[in-house]
Amino acid sequence: MTQAPPPEDPQDPTTWPTGRSVQLEPLVRRVLAPNASPYTFTGTQTYLVGTGDDVAVIDPGPAGSGMPGHADTRGHGHVEAIVAAIGKARLSAIICTHTHRDHSPASRALQSATGAPIIGCAPLMLDDDGPRADAAFDPDYRPDRVLTHGERIGGQGWTIEAVATPGHTSNHLCYALIESEALFTGDHVMGWSTSVVSPPDGDMAAYLASLALLQERSDRVYYPAHGPQIDNPRQFVRGMIGHRRQRERQIVTLLEKSLYTIPDLVAAMYKGLDPRLHGAAGRSVLAHLVDLQRQGRVMAQGEHWVAPDASQP
Repeated sequence: MTQAPPPEDPQDPTTWPTGRSVQLEPLVRRVLAPNASPYTFTGTQTYLVGTGDDVAVIDPGPAGSGMPGHADTRGHGHVEAIVAAIGKARLSAIICTHTHRDHSPASRALQSATGAPIIGCAPLMLDDDGPRADAAFDPDYRPDRVLTHGERIGGQGWTIEAVATPGHTSNHLCYALIESEALFTGDHVMGWSTSVVSPPDGDMAAYLASLALLQERSDRVYYPAHGPQIDNPRQFVRGMIGHRRQRERQIVTLLEKSLYTIPDLVAAMYKGLDPRLHGAAGRSVLAHLVDLQRQGRVMAQGEHWVAPDASQP
């Protein structure tokens, strides 16, 4: 006798199965990719928008789709699951929030399978020196159309508007579903963790400005690429801004007392953090330091950082 799988808890992604199309609201479905990791949580969430004869896909996910020519097993079978979820509908657009490798590479296999255009964020050619090996930039991303802030695309019963949110990456876009006041937030706002902001492309000042932009909006719900949906967007974003400002104050307070390297700052600021995430935390600390340096509040001395008026031992 086959035992039934445990029930899915909408607020607990660890109970979500990969490869299954799950209805979240009349116009939105989710398919979870099998690429769980310390940096992607339970995996990348691909969203299908639309219920009629044509649909759109947001963030098709990593390579390794299970389709011919895509051998990377991190996303094995995911494009096949997306195609199955699309069914007999026409895929009008393959939309990417940004070009980290857990978001855009499967766009090519999905385009090969369906003929749909790749639309959304601009391509980004930049070497990533950060620790996120599973989420480094996708160098082969080639969109058929790039969207800018405020541009819209639509289909039967749905309209999607691009919302420029640079910071996590310089080319990051969120997407507003006009009919239901939902916002697909990619990695800009996630339901399980704060986003890594990794220089040189990641920019903390831009990230905070993008958060402020979202706080001014009236979206009803956020659908992030990782973690559960966010039902209190303005309150959630206000907390995120407060958290980043608290980290900024923490850095300045430490550097006013002494010289610190970035690993020293991570050890002091992120007590109890999974050691596998220390490198990612260090990238966000660096992003804060770069922003504070622009403001004249800290300065670099070799590998050390210090506040200009710090008391020296």
